[in-house]
Amino acid sequence: MSEQLMTIEEVATFLEIKPVTVKRYAKEGLLDSTGKAQPMLFERPNVEKFKEIQAKLR
Repeated sequence: MSEQLMTIEEVATFLEIKPVTVKRYAKEGLLDSTGKAQPMLFERPNVEKFKEIQAKLR
């Protein structure tokens, strides 16, 4: 698996949230995934940018 792609579990750990929340964010369009395919994968730069934005909102 490419280092640039992250699983739901990896994203959850990185963002310090639950996997179900990652799925919800993806479903709501708040966090971009690579598509509707299973397993759902996320590009690392997008996840890092999301974390930066999330930190500014706290």
